[in-house]
Amino acid sequence: MNLKELLRKLETEEVEFKESLKLKDDIGRTISSFSNSDGGAILVGVTNSGEVVGVSIGQNTIEELANYIKRNTDPKIFPSIGIEEVDKKKIIVIKVRESDVKPVFFKKHGFKRVGRTNLELTSSEIRKLAREEKKRLKWDERICERATLDDIDVDVVRQFLITAKRERNLDIDPDTPVDEALTRLKLMIDSKLTNAAILLFGKNPQKFFLQAETRCARFKGIKAIKPFIDMKVFGGNIIYQVDKALNFVLEHIPMAVWLVPGKAQREEKYQYPPDAVREAIVNAICHRDYQSTANVQVRVFDDRIEVWNPGRLPEGWTVEKLKEKHESKPFNPLIARQFFNVKLIEEWGTGTNEMVEECVKWGIPEARV
Repeated sequence: MNLKELLRKLETEEVEFKESLKLKDDIGRTISSFSNSDGGAILVGVTNSGEVVGVSIGQNTIEELANYIKRNTDPKIFPSIGIEEVDKKKIIVIKVRESDVKPVFFKKHGFKRVGRTNLELTSSEIRKLAREEKKRLKWDERICERATLDDIDVDVVRQFLITAKRERNLDIDPDTPVDEALTRLKLMIDSKLTNAAILLFGKNPQKFFLQAETRCARFKGIKAIKPFIDMKVFGGNIIYQVDKALNFVLEHIPMAVWLVPGKAQREEKYQYPPDAVREAIVNAICHRDYQSTANVQVRVFDDRIEVWNPGRLPEGWTVEKLKEKHESKPFNPLIARQFFNVKLIEEWGTGTNEMVEECVKWGIPEARV
């Protein structure tokens, strides 16, 4: 629905107007409501009657609003925030999708949308949402409605099965018909492809999920500012993206080379442990939130590597917990299972621990999450 249609509809269950950014708590409550229902849009700079009055937008306005929403929602919500112009007046459009994890709280209170009103959830409603949440399919397990077997790359499936048989002794013959193989991998349900199937084996996954890309950049210096030394965007299936992103990093980090007395071959060592870099990239791609419009990003600087993804920790987890012994709770269980099958992950919850250990053994500061 475009902006003119939203303004014409006035406020509904899925549309809310806010006259000013000073009403941040009202905006937060509406984000909780939309996240707990079918999503919606908030137009800031519009009166309750639909009159566009506009808002003043500074250099950091959008970033500060996004951080405010992220800081005060649980689980953290990352809505799409944009700026539109109507009659030479700027308004902020906040688009909120239904959350995969419910209930969503704002400042420790949950809300629901009833007509044009946000009502606080009762304790029984919170328990009901939590029960329903346990029964819901994860996003990667859902059907990709427009996809057919013609969208699957048969050669990629065959190569995957060959690798999985070698690495994990997967009991699916590489010559098995593709539909049967995908069904046995639980990537097809009732002859329909799941989102995971398209991301893993699609000829062009970005046809369905434009955001399913990995962006890599080598910056000059220690700040993320232009010009880039190099920048590449990798599409295609997400297993392919792992290899491409790792190769990009290895091309752009220094390698020390030296001769050891008594040995004919020279010794070589990258600035950073490749296994730790690979683990960071695999985790970012495997466990990201694919409903977010953001991409996975790999940023190479003179003094560090940063790997970013749109995602969140399991409920109740902290960064400190990742450094301790912890169980495996994949955000995308179907994708994680196939990454396991080709030995990209181990499903033991040890990945972050191994990254830290690799960095320490390498003689560099431990990886930070």
